Amino acid sequence: MSDPVACRAARASGLRASRSSGPWLLPSLLLCDFGNLEREVAALEAAGLPGMHLDCMDGQFVPNITYGMPIVAAVRRLTELPLEAHLMIAEPQRFIGEFIEAGADVLTIHAEAVGNPRPVLADIRAHGAAAGLAINPGTSLAAVEGALDECDLVLVMSVHPGFGGQKFETVALEKVADLAQRRRSGQLNPELVIEIDGGVNLDTIAQCVAAGADICAAGSAIFRGGDYANNVARLYRRAREGFDQRFPEA
Repeated sequence: MSDPVACRAARASGLRASRSSGPWLLPSLLLCDFGNLEREVAALEAAGLPGMHLDCMDGQFVPNITYGMPIVAAVRRLTELPLEAHLMIAEPQRFIGEFIEAGADVLTIHAEAVGNPRPVLADIRAHGAAAGLAINPGTSLAAVEGALDECDLVLVMSVHPGFGGQKFETVALEKVADLAQRRRSGQLNPELVIEIDGGVNLDTIAQCVAAGADICAAGSAIFRGGDYANNVARLYRRAREGFDQRFPEA
């Protein structure tokens, strides 16, 4: 498949498989060894991870600065797995085309970073990528109600973006459960993907999946100790426990 738009659409559609095949675990690449990026991506693929989560921070919307389009492009050259670019940046609408051209299949913007997320989400979709909307712990679902029908994915933050070492905020589980219930009842797009990010580890991942998360983004729980395959296998075992609570006969 040589058409980049078709390739991007195929990879983005793969995210929807997380709704029926069991939860997906995406590695947040912030903690990888960027001096050995090719080796790191290969190791994450070998560990059985189905995609990559790239946290792009600008030092304005959040206090930290990480990376932007060049790193997304570098990762794209190293893998055919779906890439989600989580844009923790002010005015993300300025860079939609550039991030997609760099290789992102899913662009997730923050509701708090734009006045009205609807046109930004629509622009992402018009570029052929999947559109995600992230909400911080202090942002209610009611605040983004008018944009949910433009979302392919909703990312519920369980920590405040841009800071490390924070405690998992259980309010995120309530939001995930609310989204999942409304999706089941037909109030939301049945293809909507629900993701959770922040503090996902062996102690929290089962709760996240049981509440309704289809995708869990994790950083230190995957990278700590360097044995990615073992860390991922342990996380998936715990995630499956949560999935079995949601679907006892699955």
